[in-house]
Amino acid sequence: MVDKKNIILAFGNKEFNNSLNEIKEFLSFNLITLDNIEDYNASENYQGIIIHEDAFKDKNLKDLIKNQNVNKIIFHNSKKAQDLNAEKLNLPASFDQINKIVINNIVKKKFKTNSSLKINNYKLDKNLRQLIRDTVYLELTEKEIDLIELLKKKSFIKKKEILSTIWKYSDDADTHTVETHIYRLRKKIKDIFNDEKFIKSSKKGYTI
Repeated sequence: MVDKKNIILAFGNKEFNNSLNEIKEFLSFNLITLDNIEDYNASENYQGIIIHEDAFKDKNLKDLIKNQNVNKIIFHNSKKAQDLNAEKLNLPASFDQINKIVINNIVKKKFKTNSSLKINNYKLDKNLRQLIRDTVYLELTEKEIDLIELLKKKSFIKKKEILSTIWKYSDDADTHTVETHIYRLRKKIKDIFNDEKFIKSSKKGYTI
């Protein structure tokens, strides 16, 4: 069954695009084929891009694809495909091979999106358990990740709400537990990033 939310864009020559359109009913994703770069809609939420190697003859298209922060799959006939940080599928390929590589890429994209959170000029990578700024990163504990996520969600949040949300009112937890974790996290961020304003506090509570 085709998932209409999983839109995959395909760039290629007319022969390649016609071949893809002929097998649409066997594909497990919603396919849109383009012969011309001028038809590209940058605002569309594509889950991935399929590119035939012949499409790279168009320099504008090559530059556009290189700058797209989306999973890419290069379909190629030659022994060496373009190296654009993309997965590659050698042609000819079966329906199962096409479906498998595209669906796997969709899953990877969703996982990466769900495991990453942008916070000002930082990135919180929940999978790696790291707070990252440029090329510098800080290792985090699970509680620190939970704390950062919670503070990001609300403008200001009181210690008791933090306690109930993250520690679930466990017997060994009180508001001092929250203060201690925030103090330690602030110190770690200051030591690594020299940033004393990542976590802000006021009478209203804490926020990021």
